[in-house]
Amino acid sequence: MKRSLASIVRKSLHQAVRMALGMLPRSLRFALFRNLIDCDDQPDARLELKIADTQDELEACFRILHDAYVAAGFMQPDPSGLRVTIYHALPTTTTLCAKWDGQVVGTISMIREGVFGFPLQSVFNLGQVRSKTGKIAEISALAIDPKFRHTGGRILFPLMKFMYEYCRVYFDTRHIVIAVNPNKIEMYESLLFFERLQARVVDNYDFANGAPAVGATLDLQHAHEAFRTAYAGKRPRKNLLRYFVETRLPNIRAPHRRFFTTNDPVLTPAMMDHFFNQRTQVFQTLNDRQRLLLQSIYDSPAYRAVLPAPSPGADARLILRQHQRFSIRCPARLSVRSYDTRLRYPLQVIELSMHGFQAECALPLPEGTRGWVEIDLGENETARAEATAVRRLEAGGQVCYGFAVPMPDTAWRRCVVALQTGSTHFDLAAVQPVRAPRRPASHATASIPAIAPKLELVLPD
Repeated sequence: MKRSLASIVRKSLHQAVRMALGMLPRSLRFALFRNLIDCDDQPDARLELKIADTQDELEACFRILHDAYVAAGFMQPDPSGLRVTIYHALPTTTTLCAKWDGQVVGTISMIREGVFGFPLQSVFNLGQVRSKTGKIAEISALAIDPKFRHTGGRILFPLMKFMYEYCRVYFDTRHIVIAVNPNKIEMYESLLFFERLQARVVDNYDFANGAPAVGATLDLQHAHEAFRTAYAGKRPRKNLLRYFVETRLPNIRAPHRRFFTTNDPVLTPAMMDHFFNQRTQVFQTLNDRQRLLLQSIYDSPAYRAVLPAPSPGADARLILRQHQRFSIRCPARLSVRSYDTRLRYPLQVIELSMHGFQAECALPLPEGTRGWVEIDLGENETARAEATAVRRLEAGGQVCYGFAVPMPDTAWRRCVVALQTGSTHFDLAAVQPVRAPRRPASHATASIPAIAPKLELVLPD
């Protein structure tokens, strides 16, 4: 791929500017970067931001990404003209796109932790992030069409805002991690307040063709205060706190969900075959463990027909669980009878299967605690069943409990079956709601203010 004279001159000018900026104190450089912000809270109506959920949209995203990575030296040209990785095959990855007049002009991908971990784990230690509570997502595959790279952030800022909102509201994410070229890290530090994972630069990052990389993280729970401090008093077009947190862009098409799931899978068997078997050879590069893991996720004949088969004798028992588990985040209440009273524990369900669930609970639950649980599976979906706490789990200071549910009700079963059989988020949205009947209220409820979060004590009549 021959580079034009204009591109060579432009790169030389960028290098000269970076060298000049590098001579300034860090605080002045960061202040200068923040003064260059120009975010429009009323973008052109021709701009649309959405999940890339069609084959054509994903193809365009992967093509823009390929060309950007090749031009930056982050990958060798692929015969397909696309940059597709195994992470794009997972339901825990969501790709967003920016469209201008119906054409894809920008893309970014978000990878929740799944069966393959994170791409940057190959060189960066996430121990400091895992020591804190909250789920992690890696932001990757950011690329803008060359025609829109010099438009003052007309595409970049709306796309970054959509990513920020999606992670906070839909993706059940507290910590964002990135691996970026050293030339770009100060933009993320100065504008978005990322903190480096480690001081040294990794000289050879395999996921980016051996290019150097810097790892960084952002705690979304604390980012609001950092934004407030840095952007206080800034006028609207230079105030990223106002833009990211307070502004609502009509250009963003947020996903509609029937259930409170944390993923928006889009790949049908046909689309998976197209991208990973026909257009590229990604599936053919997988080892047996990776192939078995994919089969454990996409456990249906339609997907098995396009997934790569493991070698004869590969032991699937090392991979498969008895019951599929699905990532979900929804409120729940556990009601436990104790002598003549009934205690109510607030829960946050984070994982669901046909005969159990995992939930966060700030209050101690002894093993063997049994009661009735009500789970709000979606806006119009409430399940109710008997549950028993069977194990206590702790990770990063967050305490979770595993519950066994021997007899799930109709709403529960319908939700799990929909998650098992639905290929995409469109399938889940089409499921008809079933609301489980609630027991009539026969007890007066009084709160105990000395315990936080609230533990309700239900007194007998």
